[in-house]
Amino acid sequence: MLLLKLALSPTLILIASLAARRWGVLVAGWIAGFPLTSGPVSIFLAVEQNPGFAAAAAEGTLVGVVAMIVFCFAYARLAPRHGPALSLGGSIATMLIATAALLGLDPSLPATLLLLLATIILSLAAIPRAPDATPGGDPPWWDIPARMAVAVGLVVGLTEFAEFLGPNLSGFISPVPVFASVLAVFTHRHDGGEAAAELLRGVIVGSFAFVSFFLVVALALPRLDLVLAYGLATLTAMLVNATALTLTRRRSGP
Repeated sequence: MLLLKLALSPTLILIASLAARRWGVLVAGWIAGFPLTSGPVSIFLAVEQNPGFAAAAAEGTLVGVVAMIVFCFAYARLAPRHGPALSLGGSIATMLIATAALLGLDPSLPATLLLLLATIILSLAAIPRAPDATPGGDPPWWDIPARMAVAVGLVVGLTEFAEFLGPNLSGFISPVPVFASVLAVFTHRHDGGEAAAELLRGVIVGSFAFVSFFLVVALALPRLDLVLAYGLATLTAMLVNATALTLTRRRSGP
C-alpha cells in the first residue's frame, strides 16, 4: 500500500504537468482542477479506514473546495497588479480567513453544494479574461519533481494521520491548493500576472469536476463497491470537466 501511495499521485501529477506544458495555461489550470492528490487520498482512506470514513471525508472535502476557490480567486485578482510574493501572501491570507469561517460551520450536503455553486460562478464572473495569455518561459529542471514530491507528502501525511484527524478534517485539508499555487507562482514569474490569472480561472473551471467527483464518492460509497464508486466518480469528473472546458473556450473565443 505504501508503494502505491508513493507511485499513484506523483504519476498523475507527471501526466498532468506534461499535458499542461503542451496545451497552455487554461488547460493547465483545468487539469489542476482534477483531484490529483485528494482523489488518491480518498481511495486510500476508503481502503485503510472504511468506506463510511471516506464518504464522510468526501463531504468535508466539498467544504474545503470553497476555501480552495477563494484562494484561486484572490490570487487571480491580485496577480495582474502585483508580484508573485504579494499575490501569494494575499491569497493565502484570504484563504485562511475563509477556512476559519468554514470550520465554524457544519453545513448539510445540499447547503455545501449551493455555497460551492455560488462561489464558483461569482469567482468566474469576477476574474477578467485573458484569452491571449500564453506560456513564455521554460520551467527549471526541478519543477515537476518538486510537484511530485509535494503530492507524495500530502497523500502519505493525510492518510497516515487520518484516524487522528477524523474524516471531516481529513477531507477538509485534502483540497489545499498546493499544485495550483506552485503552478500559479511559476506562471506569474515567467509569463506575467494575466497568464497566472488565466491559469487560476482554469483551476476554478476544473473545480466543477472536483466537486462532481467527491459528490459521487459521498453518495455512492455507502451503497456501491469501491471500484464501482470510484469508477463512477472518475467518469463523472471527466465528463463534467470536458463539458466545462468546452463551454469556457467557446465563451472566451471571438
